[in-house]
Amino acid sequence: MPKYFYVARNKAGTKVDGVEEGVSQDEVISRLQSKDLLVVSITSEESKDTPLPSGAQATYRGKFIPKHNRITGQDLTLFCRQLATLLGAGVTILKSLDIISNQVSSKRLHRVIKDLEKNMEAGLSFHEAMAKHSDIFSEFWIHLVESGEASGNLAVVLSRLAAYLERYGAFRKKIISALIYPAILFVAGISALLFMTIKIIPTFANIFSGFNIKLPFLTVILVEVSKFIRGYFLIIIAALGVGFWFLRKYISTKEGKKRFEGLLLKLPLFGEFFRTLVIERFTSEMSTLVESGVPILYSLEISERSVDNLVLGDIIRNIKDDVRVGKPLGQALEKSNFFDPMAVQMINIGEEIGELSNMFKRLDTFYQEYLETFLARFVSMFEPIMLVFIGAVIGIMVIGMFLPIFEISQIGNK
Repeated sequence: MPKYFYVARNKAGTKVDGVEEGVSQDEVISRLQSKDLLVVSITSEESKDTPLPSGAQATYRGKFIPKHNRITGQDLTLFCRQLATLLGAGVTILKSLDIISNQVSSKRLHRVIKDLEKNMEAGLSFHEAMAKHSDIFSEFWIHLVESGEASGNLAVVLSRLAAYLERYGAFRKKIISALIYPAILFVAGISALLFMTIKIIPTFANIFSGFNIKLPFLTVILVEVSKFIRGYFLIIIAALGVGFWFLRKYISTKEGKKRFEGLLLKLPLFGEFFRTLVIERFTSEMSTLVESGVPILYSLEISERSVDNLVLGDIIRNIKDDVRVGKPLGQALEKSNFFDPMAVQMINIGEEIGELSNMFKRLDTFYQEYLETFLARFVSMFEPIMLVFIGAVIGIMVIGMFLPIFEISQIGNK
């Protein structure tokens, strides 16, 4: 029987290499996986090139020329899904990365994948190689992959991660799509008001200046506002730009980000929306982590760093501390006063019946539906409110411009 030289890692992450005899490469890989080894690479004695198992043939489509230089969420989702498929088909991780690198549409991701291969060939584990690109792979990614390597179920964990990324991407698209129309309507309304202020009102003001009449108070206010905006337009735009830049710089600091997030959570009407949005992200991540076999304390620690909200991050830290000393997760959630009673009760039940991941998943579905309903209602309310507001402002402008005309017509009749 032919010999196969392999490099693998055990559950502890220790590098293991050796030689196995087998009828085929697939048979040797299956035997190694049954020993809880994650196969990094395998080479036959006759050839250094390992053929692809039949289950992976559909994934490989030959060379693919990268098209763009950025890395999008869709690129990462596709990378994760392809890697899960190839590993599940029995392809070694290095061979899988090599195959995927030739198919990605991002030049930058292509270089990153090649660097992952290089670092793994140098002896690093997969999650250690990913940690060198923490600007691309979040801690959520890295720790999930680490748990998959430790348990020997990397393909399963990556499949769950891909499912999470697909759900999150689809939900994000729904949020953005729902906000596009209000944004367009708002910009169109402001543009119409600026056009009236900068072009229409000055034209009427020039006409009125030829008549020896006292302009009504409303008309005077409109003309003065128009003069101010026209005279200081560039200064106003520059001031707004500088103010926005300073705001972004302040928000980029830890203290500024925390205060800004606290302000968002206290906004009337929208505060509840933003609170639900961060809770949805937390429940979604927790469902994926717990389902992947990550211990609850470790899951909370990962969520604390990856939830991307400092206010909720502090709350999760306190919850983690309570769970560490033996308190049930549901009781710790209730103590925070940040989660709904319904969520607390569902987590309590999930802990009691051993279905915690399913409860987190149901909560995630509930919060997504709530957010979609909120946005649908907001859009349906925003349109008439915006139209009434723009119509009222333009109506006031029209009245202010026509009042002097009425006075001129009365003088002419006399």
